[in-house]
Amino acid sequence: MVISKILIHADGGSRKNPGAAAIGILVLDEEKNKLEEYKECIGNTTNNVAEYKALIKSLQIAAKYTRDEVHIFMDSELIINQINGLYRIKSQHLFSLFQEVKDCERAFKKVVYNHIPRSNRFQSIADKLVNEALDGI
Repeated sequence: MVISKILIHADGGSRKNPGAAAIGILVLDEEKNKLEEYKECIGNTTNNVAEYKALIKSLQIAAKYTRDEVHIFMDSELIINQINGLYRIKSQHLFSLFQEVKDCERAFKKVVYNHIPRSNRFQSIADKLVNEALDGI
């Protein structure tokens, strides 16, 4: 099956900051049919690192489905604006994660990043996956 465009809702979070952290990812086709759900605990880290790790894993998962177009949706205004070049990255450890995202992007013809509210029905699923992963610790 050839998929030219996929949609990914990604979230990362930590309980305490820093604290136990996890990522949650929902992968959809263009018609918004679920292709995959992914959740993983990623150890102790900050919320921002967890968001970047969710983004990196999203791009890695996307490569299983397409090399064409990927639309990423996240509720982290900071991460989306950093990736889109609207905010400067002041922290060196976040800059190295930013560079990893840019490296992953090269696998695709087009990657679009969108900030959306957590209340979005698909974004709330990604958030739920984060919490399920953390609840399982």
